[in-house]
Amino acid sequence: MAEPITGSREGSLEAPTRHPLDWTNPEFWNKQALDAELERVFNICHGCRRCVSLCHAFPTLFDLIDESSSMEIDGVAKSDYKNVVDQCYLCDLCYLTKCPYVPPHPWNVDFPHVMLRAKAVEFRENGAPLSARMLSNTRVVGKLVSIPVVVQTVNAANKNKTARKLLEKTMDIDAQARVPTYHTPTARKRLRKLDGSGEVKPAGRTRGKVAIFATCYCDHSEPGVVEDLAAVLQHNAIPVRMVEQESCCGMPKLELGDLETVRKYKERNIPVLAKMARDGWDFTAAIPSCVLMFKQELPLMFPDDADVALVRDSFFDPFEYLAERHKAGMLVTDFKQSLGKVAWQVPCHQRVQKIGPKTRDILQLVPDTEVTTIERCSGHDGTYGVKHKTYALSRKLAKPVETRVVQAEATHFTSDCPMAGSHIAHGLDDKPASEHPLSLLRKAYGI
Repeated sequence: MAEPITGSREGSLEAPTRHPLDWTNPEFWNKQALDAELERVFNICHGCRRCVSLCHAFPTLFDLIDESSSMEIDGVAKSDYKNVVDQCYLCDLCYLTKCPYVPPHPWNVDFPHVMLRAKAVEFRENGAPLSARMLSNTRVVGKLVSIPVVVQTVNAANKNKTARKLLEKTMDIDAQARVPTYHTPTARKRLRKLDGSGEVKPAGRTRGKVAIFATCYCDHSEPGVVEDLAAVLQHNAIPVRMVEQESCCGMPKLELGDLETVRKYKERNIPVLAKMARDGWDFTAAIPSCVLMFKQELPLMFPDDADVALVRDSFFDPFEYLAERHKAGMLVTDFKQSLGKVAWQVPCHQRVQKIGPKTRDILQLVPDTEVTTIERCSGHDGTYGVKHKTYALSRKLAKPVETRVVQAEATHFTSDCPMAGSHIAHGLDDKPASEHPLSLLRKAYGI
């Protein structure tokens, strides 16, 4: 039988607190210690099962236990723990929305961080397939395929069934999955002339001028969204410019467990951002995962780095920033066009920022606009929604969201994560197509 769990089974009534990721401690990398911690956490999850509907990691764990000889965690081979780890895409929802045993509860359950530790140990010991390494090199891939002529060839190949079958065999990208369309020029090139000039008017926590972190995905695949963000900020008389230079935020490598590369990206990005923060700049980005990386993941990996903390305190979700301005009476509300019914899928990495439904709040300032909020995971989560071995599962996870969109009978469907939005719209045959909420806001402004 498994070791008994001691301590109160009552959930903590205090707000969750997050311990730093102790990845510089040699014990973090000890496989025996990791297996013991996995067994401890899995045993607690087995006795609770509140998270069974969140993702496929928990059903995988519970099936392993229920089909074992003892029907307890001690009946599961430790070699099978990896089956659970592989299904976790670090959305963080179990930690912040479901689990009653997170710290400060004495059981100290942090399911995402123990999954991240397992991914990191696996990566250090065995590496990762070439396909996974390539898919997580988002900036390198984006730069390569955004070269003129190359971009047309890649986009054409991504629509060719034969080429997609070959891509499935060589890179594990499912032939049915929707993949990004690449663009040239990139967002950074399109907006390079933004100089950040204008009168600076602080409001609330905002200091009144914003530098945009383009993100790998938006820079190369959704440059229009970055243009929409810049236009909305300018319409609100907020001086705006692009971040002076940027590397990948590190989230794709974090999800792979490649913590050393996350460190390398941090060492490229943070000095640039910290210098701009000292010069009075706030930051924003149109991808929730990238915002979360600077707000949460890097501070948890580097808790003693003052520059990381400075950047964390200067980074905002776009609608969080606009809501701060609105609260101070400084948001322009001269909307020219209503949006009607809007179905809004809330991305996981926006929900766990603990900022509330700011996107909904701002969009509903538009006259004759009704927003239906859908707080369910899209199932995309980086590479999970395109890899052949998980694509079918991702479609199952997206299905409840698709159903809610149809039930809403909405004119517009939107998600703050372009990848999540595209994944859901793909399941709906683009009826309706996905539009970023920043694009909807710009449309409402008529600019």
